[in-house]
Amino acid sequence: MRARTTLVAATAVALTTALTTALTTALAAPALAATDDHAATGTAVRAAVAAGVPGVTATAQDRRGTWSTTAGVGNLRTGAPRSAEDRYRVASITKTFVATVVLQLEAEGRLSLDDTVDTWLPGVVRGHGHDGRRITLRQLLNHTSGIYDYTSDPEFTTRYLLADGFLKHRNDTRTPGELVGIAMAHGPDFTPGTSWSYSNTNYVLAGMVIEKATGHGFGQEIERRVIEPLRLRATSVPGTRSTVPSPSSRAYSKLAPTAEGRTYDVTRLNPSLASAAGEMISSSADLNRFYSALLRGRLLPPQQLKEMKTTVRLDGVPNLSYGLGLMDQTLSCGVHVWGHTGGIHGSASVATTTADGRHSLALNFNGDWAGDLNQVLEAEYCGD
Repeated sequence: MRARTTLVAATAVALTTALTTALTTALAAPALAATDDHAATGTAVRAAVAAGVPGVTATAQDRRGTWSTTAGVGNLRTGAPRSAEDRYRVASITKTFVATVVLQLEAEGRLSLDDTVDTWLPGVVRGHGHDGRRITLRQLLNHTSGIYDYTSDPEFTTRYLLADGFLKHRNDTRTPGELVGIAMAHGPDFTPGTSWSYSNTNYVLAGMVIEKATGHGFGQEIERRVIEPLRLRATSVPGTRSTVPSPSSRAYSKLAPTAEGRTYDVTRLNPSLASAAGEMISSSADLNRFYSALLRGRLLPPQQLKEMKTTVRLDGVPNLSYGLGLMDQTLSCGVHVWGHTGGIHGSASVATTTADGRHSLALNFNGDWAGDLNQVLEAEYCGD
């Protein structure tokens, strides 16, 4: 995926259609518990709904406490509003959880970021110029591996991203090995370590490495090492489960590279097509707790957190850089926020926190064709 000018656009998983300006509108609900401190954020959330997003839920955490707002609807059929407690598919935000586990394993001496992929997955990364003997785990995590992104494969796009294919195949189970196999049918984007390109295949492989190193699936390790210690009650790694736990809203997509046309309910899908690149479900409050704990050093020793925050510059994008499953964005007012964004069918999300972990914001759109997540970030951290 090409790098663009914002944290949101640069990392949105290619499992969703592009976020563009919609020509439709949705009903807007008043902000909940709005205060002058977050007035600009509430305005930006309502602007997203006016631009065509069915509904938005957002929660901020700072020294004053917790503040939440919602706008629009969670169900287009019934008109039910979104909830501040909504659980939703967080897509590529999963990558930060996966990278955290890999770095914990490094801290324990169970692997090294300088290990080659082939050390752990011999022969898996081969074909059409790919060679796992020349790619390190660090290069997987910071997207400098050059490995082709399986979600860019034309057949994958037709089968899972466009209407006819998705409606027939939304319940398909895909194994990590199958997803990597799709990538291996194409040539690499560049020689490892010579450039940067966002590839979901990198994190499918990282999940496979976690399983090889621990004997447990990446989801089990995330649950044991992150979800349970932080008591993230709304966070889960669903595997092949197609439903989103309650409380939750419906998710909507055009299932086409356009903001026009029919709107589909895409809430139910088998998330194995995203695997360790974007399978997880969470809530805004849980995401704030996770990123705050991560940046405050509660999940990683200082050396590993430093490695995670060592970023690669993105050519032509001066305000954005990518670390190990973690991005650093400089906002218009000079504030640095660390986090990640995710996009999957019917769901666009972003979760961020300041370097000290004391000011966090997480939000979700339950539509994938409209709105500007970055506008909400700017409002929260830079608004009056």
